[in-house]
Amino acid sequence: MTESDDLLRLENQLCFALVTAARNVVAVYRPILEPLGLTHPQYLAMLALWERSPRSLHDLAADLALDPATASPLVKRLEKDGLVRRERSAEDERRLDIALTDAGAQLRERALDVPRQVMARVGMDGGQVAALRDGLAPFAGRRPEEF
Repeated sequence: MTESDDLLRLENQLCFALVTAARNVVAVYRPILEPLGLTHPQYLAMLALWERSPRSLHDLAADLALDPATASPLVKRLEKDGLVRRERSAEDERRLDIALTDAGAQLRERALDVPRQVMARVGMDGGQVAALRDGLAPFAGRRPEEF
């Protein structure tokens, strides 16, 4: 086997490592989020809303690196569960604003322990998690067309 053949080994592929890691990370979160009644995508949406609410659907989708058409069903499910409400903006009726309900805001307290539980399950501390996250920075927060 030559060095160029080694480049094509599955185990040497960045894409495979990232896809596998992403799938495994979501699997770690699943049992932790289940008692909160949240899926991983819903958890991410709630994190963004706990940072700022109300906010437009377009803004929320952008922060989640989703298209608004993909974020919309996610928000509808959160609304059905009583965690958010969708309302037309008073400033621009074309804009759909997403706001936390009281139940959605209160869920934040129950979610405070999620990061600690994740770190315990993967055997990492806050510094290690931050270093891993920072190492992914070249790939995070960018759209594919930006590469």
